[in-house]
Amino acid sequence: MSRIQKIIRPEIQALTAYHVPSSDGYLKLDAMENPYTWPAVAKESWAEMLKTLPINRYPDPQAQFVKDELRTLMGVADQYEIMLSNGSDELIQILAMAIAKPGATILAPEPSFVMYKMVATLCGLNYVGVPLTEDYELDHAAMSAAIKDHQPELIYLAQPNNPTGNLWDTDVMEDIIKSAPGLVVMDEAYTAFTDADFIEWLDRYDNLLIMRTLSKVGLAGLRLGILIGHSEWLNEFDKIRLPYNVNILTQASALFALEHYDMLKVQTEQIRADRVLLMQSLTEISGLTIYPSEANFVLVKTQNGMASIWHEELKNRKILIKNLHGSHALLQDCLRITVGSADQNEELCNALKEIAQSGAIQ
Repeated sequence: MSRIQKIIRPEIQALTAYHVPSSDGYLKLDAMENPYTWPAVAKESWAEMLKTLPINRYPDPQAQFVKDELRTLMGVADQYEIMLSNGSDELIQILAMAIAKPGATILAPEPSFVMYKMVATLCGLNYVGVPLTEDYELDHAAMSAAIKDHQPELIYLAQPNNPTGNLWDTDVMEDIIKSAPGLVVMDEAYTAFTDADFIEWLDRYDNLLIMRTLSKVGLAGLRLGILIGHSEWLNEFDKIRLPYNVNILTQASALFALEHYDMLKVQTEQIRADRVLLMQSLTEISGLTIYPSEANFVLVKTQNGMASIWHEELKNRKILIKNLHGSHALLQDCLRITVGSADQNEELCNALKEIAQSGAIQ
């Protein structure tokens, strides 16, 4: 047995590191990013502001100005607290560390965001994945049974869900929250692309937290995660949050963006319009099944055994999308496409039509 085998936990050795492929020279439609950049005048103002930052000093440990702006923008009532992080991934890690007692369990529907399971494993927690139905709805009976059997300390519900893009039945979600013995986290990473908003549910349930991010609206490079909930919970999580976890450049840039949020709002509205047109174009391509989406991506299903072929053919044309085939039984033959700009979506669809017509998928 090697030294690594002796020292490193077996479940860590069994993991594969989260891999992000190089995208240089590619049309990047694989990571749910906003395809639009800021107007030149906004970039210039932002750059001038950055020049004034005292980067020789530590940042505000609470990022209070950013939290105040978020409270106003998102309509967060004064009785609720906000905690910020280095992306939502850090929040997921903090939550897992907070409940990491021997035998503790995290539960989530599947397929959903892969970090729920990955972080649970990293923190030595039990993880229970409850399969969705074949049409990607919550399996009410299976969820209820799993909650009763496993008594999870933490349950994740993503709205809209990644990678399926759909919203789940609100009555089923409310029943899950009511029956949960511990915390329920509503992950609203894609809230900018849907009319659904569950923040008012905090008034109904004292075991509910809302998790959001600024990544999808155009600030993915800043890595800013947002947790909203009752102060009794967030005060405990704040003990785990590392000091100065949100750096001064992120704080200042996020504050600038939030003060100019109309600019981002225009872009997210454009993406919603682009999504409609993209889905219409995709329906015209032979061999694809298109699923409804309330997010900034679209889930599609190919004919049997064709997902990897479609994916590789697009890569050969310098276009990146996400191949989900093999990641979960319910995602066999599935691909996930980020909504790009109108020109990008047209380039993608033209490539898909060319692939379909070439006989490469036969």
